Amino acid sequence: MRKKLLRAAAIGAVLGMGSICHGAGFKISEQGAKAMAMGNAFAALADDPSALYFNPAGISFLPGAQANLGALTILAPQTEFRGTTPLSGTPPLDTGSSSVLERSKRDLVVAPTLYATYSMERHPVSFGLGVTSIYPLTKSWDDSSVFRNQVQTAYIKPVNFQPTLAYRFDDLKLAIAGGVDVTYAIVSLQKSLYSPAIDPTQPAPPFGAYELGSMGVDGTATDVGYNLGLLWKPRPEVSFGAAYRSKITLHLKGDANFLATTPTGMGAIGLSSASVFPYTRARATSTVSTTITLPDTLDLAVAWRPTERITLAFDATWTDWRHFDRLLINFDSPQFHEFNNQPDPRNWRDVWGYKFGGQYALNSMLDLRAGYFFDNTPVPDATVDPLLPDSDRHSFSIGAGIHSSLGTIDLAYMWVHFLDRTVNNQDMSTLRGANGTFKSDAYLLAANLNMKF
Repeated sequence: MRKKLLRAAAIGAVLGMGSICHGAGFKISEQGAKAMAMGNAFAALADDPSALYFNPAGISFLPGAQANLGALTILAPQTEFRGTTPLSGTPPLDTGSSSVLERSKRDLVVAPTLYATYSMERHPVSFGLGVTSIYPLTKSWDDSSVFRNQVQTAYIKPVNFQPTLAYRFDDLKLAIAGGVDVTYAIVSLQKSLYSPAIDPTQPAPPFGAYELGSMGVDGTATDVGYNLGLLWKPRPEVSFGAAYRSKITLHLKGDANFLATTPTGMGAIGLSSASVFPYTRARATSTVSTTITLPDTLDLAVAWRPTERITLAFDATWTDWRHFDRLLINFDSPQFHEFNNQPDPRNWRDVWGYKFGGQYALNSMLDLRAGYFFDNTPVPDATVDPLLPDSDRHSFSIGAGIHSSLGTIDLAYMWVHFLDRTVNNQDMSTLRGANGTFKSDAYLLAANLNMKF
């Protein structure tokens, strides 16, 4: 019985840590204020240096040297949950059935962007460099929340460097581009660990939870992918765009720190619990490694200018999350051997998003913009958890561009409404998931300064 309990503890610890990977899957498409104000429908326009993210072929049509500096501020959703979790109730032997109302902490994410482009005067060749943050994430629940065994605090801080080369075929009014994506990511997770509680007098499955201790994991990775773009302008009022960004497999390496706070927790790392005094604690460390695959993406886009003042745009974006089918964390220390060889199924799916945007040139100095973006979630019901309680979402945006002889200031605001996500994936044998409904909203502000030289 004791050995089975410790193995269950190990499984629960590893499965809970798997939720860190959801952050790597949280794609932020808002990489420029002009595009964001138009619902990110920008791959067929790509007419400022943020084209390096949306469609790098667009830099071929930008004259001279330009620099674009901006920042996106995200008020991360204060998620509300109502229902039951494996820890809702009174541990250790009365959990999993009490209904609760829980709210996550509000968090701010600031994701800066920097773009620089240069087009040669006598040759149809352009160069660019983009610095972005495509997959940032932060999520925090109170240390005492009913989700404390799945996540307390987690964040991913990525930086993407994109050197790009573009070539323009003037006779065809066509441009192509290619670049390298170098992604550096910092990942951190803090959580409490519990093991399933077994009542030897009952034949039923585990229905409670024993505390083990506290776990912290920190890791980094640097890996490389590539991107391609095409922009065709057959007529002055119509343009077509296509952009592809390859998957990047992050090989994360870092450290895990475990503080055992109970005799059961000490047993999970191979320490004898028979001779310890009450409230004795023990610390163990290990190096860890895992891989996370950031997805391929493909954008197909069209833009139409029915009048000199009006621009309309539409993008369809495919994101291939199918490679993210599981997470397996490897602990190198012998003290953590019970935590190894426990794959965590994720089973994400590829999805499409649809973006619509419009711009009205009020006068030579001011453009007004609006947009709408519908995005499908890649997360199936079975693997929704409190780190990324994702759902299909509707995004509504507005913004403006203010022009002068020196450059442009672009401003944008976006409201992201996540559809209520009702799940029934509570698993008392692993102490993961929940039975209930998640509700979330997020609010985004962006500003970019574009200068021409």
